[in-house]
Amino acid sequence: MAFAGSLLLLPEGGSTGPVWLVAALAALAVASEIAGTRFAVRFQLTGSESCYLLAMVVAGTAAGAAIALAVCLAGWLVERYRVQALVVNLAGFVTPVAVAGATFHAMVPDPGAGGAGFVGALLLAVLVASVGNGVIVLTLMAVLDGASLRRTALSARSLLPALGFQVAFIVSTVASYVELGGAALAFVVVVNLAFAYMYRLVIRARDRTREYADLSWGLLSGLIRTLDARDARAARHCAAVAKFSRDIAAASGMGRREQDLAHTAGLLHDIGRFALSDRVMDRGTQLRPDDWKAIRRHPELGADLLQDLGVYGPVAAIVRAHHERPDGRGYPDGLTAEEIPAIAKIVAVAEVYDTLTAPDTYRSPMTSFEALNELRRVAGSQLDPVYVECLAGLMAGQGTAYRHLGDADFAAELDIERRINDAARS
Repeated sequence: MAFAGSLLLLPEGGSTGPVWLVAALAALAVASEIAGTRFAVRFQLTGSESCYLLAMVVAGTAAGAAIALAVCLAGWLVERYRVQALVVNLAGFVTPVAVAGATFHAMVPDPGAGGAGFVGALLLAVLVASVGNGVIVLTLMAVLDGASLRRTALSARSLLPALGFQVAFIVSTVASYVELGGAALAFVVVVNLAFAYMYRLVIRARDRTREYADLSWGLLSGLIRTLDARDARAARHCAAVAKFSRDIAAASGMGRREQDLAHTAGLLHDIGRFALSDRVMDRGTQLRPDDWKAIRRHPELGADLLQDLGVYGPVAAIVRAHHERPDGRGYPDGLTAEEIPAIAKIVAVAEVYDTLTAPDTYRSPMTSFEALNELRRVAGSQLDPVYVECLAGLMAGQGTAYRHLGDADFAAELDIERRINDAARS
């Protein structure tokens, strides 16, 4: 809106305006900065850049740089963030505008003349200002905070569509005004503002989805920790199954996405046990036929819970199928080998192995060698032989700490999961 307002102040044909025009552009830029839409990481995308780049074109480099300086100071006065960050912003805003302006006016001595050369120079100038701003601010803030440059750059990828739109918006609007005048510009402004409004709605929806996902993960981790209070084995077992599942998926040649999915499903595979009664959860209780029916429902209950919370769809399907068997005698749906999701087969192998080897199970723990022999014995009927052998290959050359994950840490595995989700969403 600030940019649209600034266009009404321009003299016809895009010629250099008087001092009052620069002042009006500065006021609009400051207002836009204060009311700007916030995005991820530590950046803002607002109409202010449009205003000072427009001033750079029609009133000269010094005018554009002065407005960029005013925008930085106004933002700092409102938010009162640390002085070091203000210095970074001044460098990141003013310097690229000065360089872009010098480049543009060297290439186009008379902006009012228009033409293909004008459009090309304008595009180059806007790219120099926008990309230069991002590079300088990203680099200096990462150095200031002691953060990883690579991770900071990856986190900023979500800004690229908005930056691309802003570059196209400024170039098309200014060029249309200079080339065709106000009548032709009106249509371009309306279309661009409509797209800007829709993009803002998309960003808001994405942020709400992110908040909901964080809430869901918080709730799920809380349920597992509560389950752990009822059965001290639960959280450690989930962490171990997650780690083994991810490693088996990698060993079998699956891609990064499938490995991450296996890790997630391993963490959550027993979430349905939360619905079991305390009597069933008590290891010293003699289970009745009805109790076994309840236990056999926990994959189904877990899948339903994950679907209700909106967790990624395939995870629910994997959790539901992790007690299915290749011979069709599993539960809850009696699926056969071809019908069972591959990652559910992996989770099944990881779960059985951990149950046999961990020190906190119902029985005396087996050695890794004994457990692998048992898995091979039931391969083809209860477990998938391909993934049994993948696990056996993993164990070759591994020490006791890996073969018997008695100290598997649910909090650590959950932190890995959060980092995976953060990387995927950025």
